[in-house]
Parts: sequence; C-alpha cells; structure tokens
Amino acid sequence: METEKIRENGTGFASKLGFVLATAGSAVGLGNLWRFPYLAAKYGGGVFLLIYLILAVTFGFAMMITEASIGRRTGKSVIGAYQVVNESFGGMGTFAALIPVFIMPYYCVIGGWVLKYMCVFATGHGLDAAVDDYKGGAPLFSHFIGQAKEPAIFFVIFVLVNLVVILFGVQKGIENVSKIMMPLLVVLILGIGIYTMTLKGAGAGFKYYILPDFTGVTVSKLLKTIAAAAGQLFYSLSLAMGIMITYGSYMRKEDSMESCVRQIEVFDTAIAFLAGMIIVPAVFIFSNGDAAAMNAGPGLMFLTLPKVFATIPGGQILGTVFFVLVALAAMTSSMSLMETVVAVVMEKFKINRIKAALYVFIFTVVVGLLSVFGYSIWAEFTLFGMQILDFFDFTTNNIMMPILSVLTCILIGYVAKTAYVEEEVERNGEDFKARGMYRVMIKYICPVVMIIILITPFVTKL
Repeated sequence: METEKIRENGTGFASKLGFVLATAGSAVGLGNLWRFPYLAAKYGGGVFLLIYLILAVTFGFAMMITEASIGRRTGKSVIGAYQVVNESFGGMGTFAALIPVFIMPYYCVIGGWVLKYMCVFATGHGLDAAVDDYKGGAPLFSHFIGQAKEPAIFFVIFVLVNLVVILFGVQKGIENVSKIMMPLLVVLILGIGIYTMTLKGAGAGFKYYILPDFTGVTVSKLLKTIAAAAGQLFYSLSLAMGIMITYGSYMRKEDSMESCVRQIEVFDTAIAFLAGMIIVPAVFIFSNGDAAAMNAGPGLMFLTLPKVFATIPGGQILGTVFFVLVALAAMTSSMSLMETVVAVVMEKFKINRIKAALYVFIFTVVVGLLSVFGYSIWAEFTLFGMQILDFFDFTTNNIMMPILSVLTCILIGYVAKTAYVEEEVERNGEDFKARGMYRVMIKYICPVVMIIILITPFVTKL
C-alpha cells in the first residue's frame, strides 16, 4: 500500500503542520516531562544536558531522518518497511514491531499515574501530594502505587482514552488532538519554568542544571551519562520504536523531510529543557541540594512538582491544568505507540482498524497489569533485581532499541547505502544540507554510540 493511497483513504496526515505536531506530540510526552528531568538530576545536571544536546543534533537527527525516510519511501508500517528496503533485513520489521508492543503497556501505567495526579489536583487535594507523610509516613505517590486496585483503574482508563482516539484514525484523531494540545503545553510549561526561577534557592539548582561540572567525573561515570543521554534520545524522540517509520508512511510526499525533522527535534528538545528547568531547580529548593534527592528517580515529577504548586497562589488550579496537559502529552505519545502496533496488526493479519485496535487494547491491559502489580501485590518479585516496569524499560531502552538502531545503520550505511535516504530527502528538489554529517553519523558515529549503550550496563554493573 503506497503512501499516496494511504492519504487518499483519509488515514494520512493532511498537512505538514499536522505531521510535525503529531510527531512532536509523539516525541513530547513522558520522555520529556517525566524521564528527562530525573535523568538530568541523577547524571550531573549540566554534564548530562551538554551530552544530550550534542547527541540530539547529531545522533538523534541522523536516526530520525533515516526512519522517517524509510517510512515515507516504502509507504509501509514498520513490519513491512525493512522488507521493502532489503529482503535480507526483513526480519528487522518483526523485531522492531516488538519494541512498541513491550513499551505500550508500561508507558500507559505511568500515564495512569499522571491521571491520578490530575484528579488529585482537580478535586482540591493538591496539598496532599506536596507532603512527605501523607499516610503512614510515606508520600502520596508511594501510597498510591503501593496499592493494586486504584492504579489499575487509572491505567485502564488511560488505555481506553487512547483506544477512542485511535479508532478515529490519523487525521480526525491523532492530528486534531495534537494541534490543540501541543501549543497549550508549551505556554504552560514555559510559565511554570519562569515562576520556578523566581523561587528562593532556584539559582543554585539552575546552575547545577545548565553548567557542566566535570570535577570528579570518571570514565565509568561518563560512560553511564552518555548511555543515559543516548537512551533518553530513543525514548524522547520516539526512535527505534517503529513510530517514526509509521508516521513517515503517513507523511505527504511534497513536504520537506529535513525541515520537518529539524522542527520536531527543536520542539522536543526545548520542551525537555524546560521540564528540567522546572524540576531540577525545584529539587534543589526543597531538598537543600541533597544528593539523595537528586537520585530520586522516576517518582521525581510526582514528588517535587506538587511542592512547587503548593507555593504558588492559585497553585491548585495551575497544578490541575498542568497535569491535564501532561496527561494529554502522555496520550499523544502513547497514541503513537498504539497506532504503530495497530498498523502492524492491520497489515500483518489483514483486518480492519476497529478489530486491530480492540485486540491491541486487550493485550495492553493484560500485560500492563503486570507493571501495575509490580509495585503492590507482586512488589517482592523482581527480574534480574529490577521491578517489572523497570525491567521492561531497561530491556527496551538499553537492549532492544540499540540493537535495532545498529542494524538500521548497517542496512542504510552499508547495504542499501545512504543514497536510499538522501534520495527521499531530496524527492521534491530540495538540497540535503546535512548530507555530509549524515553520512558520517549513520556509518560511523551512531553504531559506536549504540554499542556504548549496549555494553555500559554490563561494564559498569549498573
């Protein structure tokens, strides 16, 4: 099924803006608002930020334009695209399709956490989320995820909302939602970021966040930081998940590929930076720069932001609006994951969108409950020392995605040759301005970065 036919049937993007905002909506989600800030806090602030920015404009750009070009040129979902590029690499499609299959369930679990906090603030209980001894000496977040029933309910609701949007299709569902939500998120996150900078003590946190300090940075720590920053790029830019290939297949042939990818990248990185500007300084303010607080991990947004809102006049309302938009941002990302899986199921089993979406919904709920219960009734159960959600996150981000990306680099850099992507970028007569950098990155640098991600957890014994 060619891209033109997809668009004729009304399932492609109707405009360049729609593609950019929908793809940015996929990229701008929990990876930026939840994952980026806690990784920046954990891995040295400015050091992490510097490495991330360098990788984003080089490694991230090269991988994103590669995947989007493969999608648009083949007009296929991820499971069929690699087969079209080169038959010998056809198996990569199945492997690539498994990545969003594994990510979707646990991502929606975290989306359920966001819905919970949205409801907490909307019902006037935002201050409960700001205290460290909500019940039994534990914060609200710890109390919430330690239950079985309530997190499961919010998780299922989150998946249901995704299902409804996916059933409406690309233009009426994903594209229209993204056009409304993304501008609102930018305005709000910028406003909260500026406010955070006015709080007493924010200066020290901001300095930690933006100024690299390599004092005491060992080779081991540097490798960990590079691996964390590169892994975050996968998560944040929706790379190696099949999403960019799927969305690329919906992209109009006449739109500028290089321009679209640059816009998505700038938008995504700006949101990640602003999210870090809110949360990292806030951690400094409310922990007095305690190193342990900087390593708080995945719960950082849920533990720190409520304390910021508690200091703001009208913080209850602002907190409600913020978590509404975070929930929507999470949904645009999870929608892209679900759309990718649904597209694969439709293409593989030759069934319509409704049936495919319902099958994916059932699978997501069943598998996602494993991660939900991993913090409550199955909290004692671990996989290689990790809780269930952490295991899925580690397996996809540190093993499956790098392997797929290495194979993609080999395919495009040495088998199909970089001309395969370059021709697609220049399809409408435009010049590929970053051609030289692209060739170096895809053939030499990107594979090295991927290998660093793969070996670091084992070399440094993370």
